[in-house]
Amino acid sequence: MTAIPEFEFRTSSACKYNNNDPRCVEVATNVPGKVAVRSSVNGGTVEFSAEEWNDFLSGAKLGEFDVAA
Repeated sequence: MTAIPEFEFRTSSACKYNNNDPRCVEVATNVPGKVAVRSSVNGGTVEFSAEEWNDFLSGAKLGEFDVAA
């Protein structure tokens, strides 16, 4: 039986982690075919397929998710 690897989360270098306000998004890409994203505040985790994650990143780079002021 093959062991299922655990996600190894990392925080973006753009995150300004502050012990008084620890709000950062953490991402794990070490499990083949999967990407996990979690909140550093509550530890809630969401999993995506690698294809879903790539589609999201492409949309984000094109401004698809920009919030209008």
